[in-house]
Amino acid sequence: MFTTALAQRGKTEQGDLPLDLFTAIETLKKELNAVILAHYYQEPDIQDIADFIGDSLQLAKAAAHTNADVIVFAGVHFMAETAKILNPDKMVLLPDLNAGCSLADSCPKEEFGAFKAAHPDHLVVSYINCSADIKAMSDIICTSSNAVKIVQQIPKNQPIIFAPDKNLGRYVMEKTGRDLVLWEGSCVVHETFSEKKIVQLKIAYPQAEAIAHPECETTVLRHASFIGSTAALLKYCEQSSSQEFIVATEPGIIHQMQKRAPHKRFIPAPPLNNCACNECPFMRLNTLEKLYWAMKNRAPEITLQEFIREAALRPIQRMLEMSA
Repeated sequence: MFTTALAQRGKTEQGDLPLDLFTAIETLKKELNAVILAHYYQEPDIQDIADFIGDSLQLAKAAAHTNADVIVFAGVHFMAETAKILNPDKMVLLPDLNAGCSLADSCPKEEFGAFKAAHPDHLVVSYINCSADIKAMSDIICTSSNAVKIVQQIPKNQPIIFAPDKNLGRYVMEKTGRDLVLWEGSCVVHETFSEKKIVQLKIAYPQAEAIAHPECETTVLRHASFIGSTAALLKYCEQSSSQEFIVATEPGIIHQMQKRAPHKRFIPAPPLNNCACNECPFMRLNTLEKLYWAMKNRAPEITLQEFIREAALRPIQRMLEMSA
């Protein structure tokens, strides 16, 4: 089941690690009545021990329907916040509180508040990759899975602010024909992909399909034969007759692609430089060891002010209703 052999006993600042981390985590999960939710961009060991793996929309739905007392969220901060917004009476743990998001950070609440005030007649549609404060200022939340579907349901005479991702916003504009007012935010990972290197890969692997996440820049998207959310990319690879894929999104998803289609080849799209910057540095802060200690110590715990939680809940509920 697991991609790595049993974790070896080691010393950490918090004490001794158990010899078998996988068994120890399973034991804690039963003791806490906990569920482990993991994003596709997490390291393979975390994906393999998770109760549910998904993209932002799938994880939001899973968090909304869980019967667990404790939610252990192996993802980034805004995802754990979303779980807490949906489950105020449950304990929500995040293995590393520093697991943030460059896209969420690109939209500070004070600046966005002024931006919104400058467009008082606009409906605010915010990508789920934003803080609870931004969600609280929004009318509807969306994900890359449902952004087009949600915007298509809004009356054409209703002006819209789309935040915080400008690249996803441009993609939605192209697909819907709507003129959106865009907040100029972006994901540092999805903006690292090199158009030149993707073209070189397509030459080197002429049978490979290029697939991309809509957070990528337009120069990358135009080379993709399929554009979709993380979950949509995974499903497409399973169903496509192609045997090779150039994957322009965070390479953590390739673990699931290989599990579901082991006979196919998946080539991670390279970044501009010879680095690992196509990997999300925030997602990679979570480790199996940190997940164990979070469950053992019941910390770090996500908490929110109730008025923020209530305000952020309404646009999330609208999203879930509109994407049902």
